[in-house]
Amino acid sequence: LSGLDPAQPYFEGTPIEVRLDKTDAEFVDVIHTDSAPTVPYLGFGMMAAIGHLDFYPNGGKEMPGCGKNALSQIVDIDGIWEGTRDFVACNHLRSYKYYSESIIYPDGFLGYACASYDGFESGNCFPCPREGCPNMGHYADRFKGKTKSDFTKLYLNTGESKDFALWRYKVTVTLSGSSRTQGYVNVALYGSGGNTRQHQIIKGTLQPSSTYTGYVDAEVNVGTVTKVKFLWNNNIVNPTLPTLGAATVTVQFGENG
Repeated sequence: LSGLDPAQPYFEGTPIEVRLDKTDAEFVDVIHTDSAPTVPYLGFGMMAAIGHLDFYPNGGKEMPGCGKNALSQIVDIDGIWEGTRDFVACNHLRSYKYYSESIIYPDGFLGYACASYDGFESGNCFPCPREGCPNMGHYADRFKGKTKSDFTKLYLNTGESKDFALWRYKVTVTLSGSSRTQGYVNVALYGSGGNTRQHQIIKGTLQPSSTYTGYVDAEVNVGTVTKVKFLWNNNIVNPTLPTLGAATVTVQFGENG
């Protein structure tokens, strides 16, 4: 049984007889997309973990792409009716959009078990454990019976619009060069499954011989990595004309480590 952002108003904190609960079926998976408090944020979905697997994409409160201005959201690519619904309840409706897209991405929407979204963002729960990570949505039941705790909270990030599925990588860069400077470093991943756009790994002080780590939520599963493109740039004009390179770049895929 799959709960798509089950309702918060009148249901959050109530007995299990009147709301969705893990005892309602042999396997209950839940997608939380609008779990900010009803007052003052008008959240429609509940925050509490209530299933065997509870997924909190993007932290479960505010979904990427739902912060567009009213006009651009109502004049939607899918039509005025769809756009108006998104304007009124965009976060809430993301749950069924993620679920429907998960059907065509059986390897996508991996949820990482973590104590909090901040911990997930910091990389505390990366990569997936030996038993793997469950897939949010249609294929969540492939993980039936693999959970050890009473409630398992899972976190992941999604794109702002279709296609929503993202694949998480850890990228570690050791810089080479002659002098410290200010700027940013981007990387793009190339592989047997496709190529990504540029993703920012570092912004701020760039120190040669130092190692920096960033997490990339890539819009494609690149498969076997064949190449990494490394780009850096100054934030300011630097008369010393510093030169930087990458001594090493290490890429780790979240699904299999």
